[in-house]
Amino acid sequence: MFTAFFRAIFIRLLEPFSRWLARIGVTPNAITVVGTLGTIACSVIFLARGWWMTGSLAIWGLTMFDALDGLVARVGGKSSRFGAVLDSTADRFADAAVFGAIAWYFAVHDQRWMLLAALLCLVLGSITSYIRSRAEAAGFSCRVGIAERTDRLIIVLTGTGLSGDPFHWPYLQAIALWLLVAASTITVAQRLATVYRQAKQAAIGRPAEAG
Repeated sequence: MFTAFFRAIFIRLLEPFSRWLARIGVTPNAITVVGTLGTIACSVIFLARGWWMTGSLAIWGLTMFDALDGLVARVGGKSSRFGAVLDSTADRFADAAVFGAIAWYFAVHDQRWMLLAALLCLVLGSITSYIRSRAEAAGFSCRVGIAERTDRLIIVLTGTGLSGDPFHWPYLQAIALWLLVAASTITVAQRLATVYRQAKQAAIGRPAEAG
């Protein structure tokens, strides 16, 4: 969660723009869909071809939509449960596009260890988000972990971007992907442990409440 401070600053900078969008009638759901489609397109066009810097910068620009839709919903009074579900679903599509495109590149170029790293990042990222979703649906709190979605994107896009022109630091991408595998694995364990403790406490508390 090392991005919380910078995210707060970023959101504050976006607030005037979000108020303007709400005034002219742009809906949060439209912003979510545009940002997701843009991320998918940039992943397929740039990352799948190994255009690392171009793709990373383009996706960096589109990540602002992840915060912007929520801001527009709040300032425009258009928050909805469907919007929350749509936003979460869109995040899964965007993550799948980013890591899937990177995996595709390494599959085509027969770089098996990098392919494995990208696939593990994709799977572990999905599991991390799924645990939180199921935990919250069951009434537990699960906002823990060293690698939340924003953290994962920062790690992979920084490592990937610096691997392309003009830097050409290919080992940085490998380090970023395998670091993300480790961080995501730890996050899965952290979230499962957190839910387990809460479930155990709830089970112990039930008899006392009944008495």
